Amino acid sequence: MSTDPDTIAFYQARAPHWVFHSGEAHSHQLDAFLDRLPTGSAVLELGCGGGRDADHIRKRGFIIDATDATPALVKRANEAFALGARVMAFHELDTQAAYGGVWAHASLLHCPREALPDVLARIHRALLPGGWFFSSYKLGDGANPGEGRDLLGRLHNFPTPEWLLTAYASAGFTIESHANYAGKASDGTQRDWIDLIVSKP
Repeated sequence: MSTDPDTIAFYQARAPHWVFHSGEAHSHQLDAFLDRLPTGSAVLELGCGGGRDADHIRKRGFIIDATDATPALVKRANEAFALGARVMAFHELDTQAAYGGVWAHASLLHCPREALPDVLARIHRALLPGGWFFSSYKLGDGANPGEGRDLLGRLHNFPTPEWLLTAYASAGFTIESHANYAGKASDGTQRDWIDLIVSKP
């Protein structure tokens, strides 16, 4: 399974209380990613949350397939943006050669480590040849790079960059770019992140 019950329960409980503020921006990496895709491409979002990124993807002229494993988040995204978002866990992706891009901002970091290779293989199959895939993760540190929970109880896979790059290459992706940077998590802790942009040959 690619989902953790406690993590889903966390988002399920909080989704109805999310409030969107005027001017709240989409993810800052999104436009540069979309610029790589042919105009009008179909884009799969894994972990659409409240729908901000999916709404921007649609406004840029792409066909968005917004998904999330948390039913309350899907409901919230559809209420806010009428996206036609649907409930789907990572391991339920069973599409072949359908998308020009896959957007997974701060979502696959909740996938259990042992399930991630299968999920990456599913994403690879779902992409068209030449398709692009963005994902971001909170990194593990040198002393404890393994899977664990944050202070809010959410499961994270906390990989090292080396582990991730190997996993993506093993799934058949070409690594186009990766960038590490310092960030602050929503539980208030400081932790390095990594952004990965890969393609399907």
